[in-house]
Amino acid sequence: MGRHEVDDPQASHATSGEAADGTGVPLARSRFTNGKGRTQSLVEHLEGVASLAGAFAAKFGCTDWAEAAGWLHDVGKYQPRFQQYLRWVASGEAGTAPERPNHSAAGAQWAVRKLGLKGRLLAYLLAGHHAGLPDWDDDGPASLRIRLEASQELAEAEASGQIPIQVLARPEPTALPPERSSWALWARMLFSCLVDADALDSEAALSPEATAARRGTLSLAEMKGRLDRHLARLAADAPDTPVNRLRRDVLGQCRRKAQEPQGLYTLTVPTGGGKTLAATAFALDHAERWNKDRVIYVIPFTSIVEQTADTLRSCLDTDVVEHHSNVTEENDTEWTRLASENWDAPLVVTTSVQFFESLFSASPSRCRKLHNIVNSVVILDEAQCLPIPFLAPILETMQELADAYRVTFVLSTATQPALASRRWGSAVFKGLSGTREIIGDPASLSRDMRRVRFDLSPVKLAIESWDRLRDELVEQDSVLCIVNTREQCRRLHSMMPADTIHLSALMCGQHRSDVIATIKRRLAAGDRVRVVSTQLVEAGVDLDFPVVFRATAGLDSIAQAAGRCNREGRLPEPGTVVLFSPAGSVPPFLRQAEPIARTILERPGIDPLHPDVFLEYFAKLYWSRGGSLDAHGIRDLLRGGMLQFLFRKASRAFKLIDDAATKGVVVLYDDRARSLVRALEQGAPVDRMVLRKLQRYVVNVSQNAHDRICRSGGVKNVLAGDGSGRELWVQVAPDLYHPEKGLLTGEPADYAADDLVI
Repeated sequence: MGRHEVDDPQASHATSGEAADGTGVPLARSRFTNGKGRTQSLVEHLEGVASLAGAFAAKFGCTDWAEAAGWLHDVGKYQPRFQQYLRWVASGEAGTAPERPNHSAAGAQWAVRKLGLKGRLLAYLLAGHHAGLPDWDDDGPASLRIRLEASQELAEAEASGQIPIQVLARPEPTALPPERSSWALWARMLFSCLVDADALDSEAALSPEATAARRGTLSLAEMKGRLDRHLARLAADAPDTPVNRLRRDVLGQCRRKAQEPQGLYTLTVPTGGGKTLAATAFALDHAERWNKDRVIYVIPFTSIVEQTADTLRSCLDTDVVEHHSNVTEENDTEWTRLASENWDAPLVVTTSVQFFESLFSASPSRCRKLHNIVNSVVILDEAQCLPIPFLAPILETMQELADAYRVTFVLSTATQPALASRRWGSAVFKGLSGTREIIGDPASLSRDMRRVRFDLSPVKLAIESWDRLRDELVEQDSVLCIVNTREQCRRLHSMMPADTIHLSALMCGQHRSDVIATIKRRLAAGDRVRVVSTQLVEAGVDLDFPVVFRATAGLDSIAQAAGRCNREGRLPEPGTVVLFSPAGSVPPFLRQAEPIARTILERPGIDPLHPDVFLEYFAKLYWSRGGSLDAHGIRDLLRGGMLQFLFRKASRAFKLIDDAATKGVVVLYDDRARSLVRALEQGAPVDRMVLRKLQRYVVNVSQNAHDRICRSGGVKNVLAGDGSGRELWVQVAPDLYHPEKGLLTGEPADYAADDLVI
């Protein structure tokens, strides 16, 4: 690490910066703020980035490649025109800025000239260290092939006569990719080392206060000590119930298994079995045993991210890095914001979207964190939610990370998917190999933790009348009914008694949180509580109803619904889960899952919660998808014969959420939301912190629904006049957001029957 290990980050750059201002020493960076110019010499920057990048890549045995990238990445800045631009910035002069020429292709040209074909791998990193990893071809002027042929940056830099011998005489890197790593993932790992080192070295030179703020957090060993003490207190205080005894057994098995070698693990525990703390204990114990660098908790739903982070923050009594779009102000400190940039923290809680899209990204800001996944423990919570259209490339990359980059994965769920490699006749499913189950006998644990019975009678499964379903629900004092779509939720809710609660994603996050808190409070008080909800209530929401009705869906969704019934085992008899078939067609996202689940459930004597049943269900589900397990051809884009990768095309294709298909609307749910929107309308700047605050009040709707609301004049883009081309849609019609139903999209189900009578 060299000169970065100093008490005063500014001191390490002061001498070179002062010399560069007046002597013509080539500059790497310059900034003019508060009446003062700050600069960093180019040779110092190249040396610093090479040193940092090499240290990062040492974790997977490729220091020489990362150092070479560090020395070459800014060679193009030796162009006289680039130096003229940097000195103008440092001077603070007014007027038109000199030209700022491109500089990133120069190092790429040098690498290919000196190293031939294998220099092409470095060329991707060097040409993309600002704009992102390029495609080899088929991307117009941005293609690496064209940039290598067309650019004059290297010629101009060499003509300056100032490129130092440290750059020109670098030895050829000789390390090979880690065994069992693909070349594409190796390139992205090296790219991560380079762009993170580039950002950190520049930050130390020009923003030393930010560098200082990155320090000072608990180590994994200290976190383990705090977790041990927290678990001891829980054991002493928890009542000695059958459920709590089983939770203690789960915890004990996790801690024992943590001593086994790194690799791929499954953790199959029924809902309510204490998976969060047990998985965390496994991770911290395993990290201590095998000297891991960090623990990364990956969760598919933002609501569970928040809940998990709050749980860990409470039991560890420390800041936790939450990397997702919905972080609240009180949990967003300067240190957590900085650590979110590159995941340089002992404990990170993030979303599946952030984790997997980063692994396949071409963007410097998203790839920056990848080298910090190396030698970590990654807990994949609700592992059954791995997106099927991307399942093949995800599993392939997970296997690479485990085999080549010393990542231990824990696939934690009550409904363990069939992710092991298997063969059906002549067809092969290439899944994960070498997985180990943490729980000794998942089937026995499932049986012992059973707190519900299923009503699978043909009469109930055949319910197709909403009137009949309403009558069944009204007979219950307290009941949760989960349907498959927002439209079904509103329709059924409009038919129920007035005190029935509605829950769907057409309510903003703050609204849902408030309603869920009300439900918990009423359940605890023993009040009558009837709730109609979409599936958003199934994961990460610890509700405990005596009766749950669930529309037929995938078997994993049915099991999650069962986890909201008699969750704590307090009822004298098992809770009841009733499955029914709602009126109308099966929604598109269930057209394969629902028939497979129904076929299994119609067997006499079937146990819907047995682990073997889930394996059968997922195997049939994956088999039914055939080639769509890599629906966008991600693996082919990254095969890279002759190192001809299509990084950008793969990055654009690997989108777990189709942003183009939905639009977000900021709604006027409460006084805080109204105050934020009012400030925007009055011209307040839309910065990162404002967007964070607004996120709690965003409702995402389909493009068609958004167009319908726009035509009615219900929303407006408050950024329409700032010339940025950005969009931020906010509610302007007062009646557009209903205090119970959420955002009214103009569909018939938005309204009560009386509202439609003329």
